[in-house]
Amino acid sequence: MNLMPLVFDRFEHYCIKQAPKVASFHPYFETALWEMVLNGGKRFRPKLLLSVVAGYKPKMLEKAFAPALALEILHTYSLIHDDLPAMDNAPLRRGHPTLHAKYDEVGAILIGDGLNTQSFYLITKAKLKPKIKVKLIQALSCNGGIYGMVLGQALDCYFENQQLPLKKLRTIHLNKTAKLIAASLQMGGILAECDKKTCKKLYQLGLDLGLFFQIRDDIIDATQSEQEAGKPTHQDSAKNSYVNLLGLENAKKEAKAMIDSIHLQLKALHPKANKLLNELLSPYFAL
Repeated sequence: MNLMPLVFDRFEHYCIKQAPKVASFHPYFETALWEMVLNGGKRFRPKLLLSVVAGYKPKMLEKAFAPALALEILHTYSLIHDDLPAMDNAPLRRGHPTLHAKYDEVGAILIGDGLNTQSFYLITKAKLKPKIKVKLIQALSCNGGIYGMVLGQALDCYFENQQLPLKKLRTIHLNKTAKLIAASLQMGGILAECDKKTCKKLYQLGLDLGLFFQIRDDIIDATQSEQEAGKPTHQDSAKNSYVNLLGLENAKKEAKAMIDSIHLQLKALHPKANKLLNELLSPYFAL
């Protein structure tokens, strides 16, 4: 029997209960602060983390909820900022109005800032060994910050109207998308106290998985409607994307090659982790 849906359901209730209580006279800040977290999303990164923990050290699952939520809210902050007028200027995210569209731009910026810092606060308050907390903070801050996601966003925005070669496109997406996904698996390995070799395998798997998801996202942007995707599509015409550089059919071939590589890497993990991650990932592999 697969118990992971129950684990994911418990995690969702945990997310709701962890909404911060902010005493102030601001007309909407406290409500809006957790709004994008509660507006759903696939919880993909926390599910990766929890699947690794379940595969290697299931007794740590409850203690893994706080780091999993930290990962989710750091990702949510990045989406809030990515949607801002200065970046994608998107009116819709997760099927709901974006914060700057519903409230105002200043509020959206500050809420994004608040979620960023709250993610690390959550890890410091978790009931974990101090050395594990430090490793988790290192992984999240390195891959979600200037050595990862933030750098990728800077490159992506700056070179928006310039066509780049495939190698540079890969560098952008490794940082912008892949490293935070890799951190999800790596943090699961840290929580399960896996050895260095296993953590390295998990991280590399995450990088390849992140590249696959970027290619998949580019394909979705080119082929799906706003209603199907739950967010604005056909937004990448001026951006460096795999579809723009390779063409739609070649982008699909590249995604298929990434799927084959990911399956091989999954087989090198502990059988239970392999099984759980395959169950989580298989719906995404149908292009």
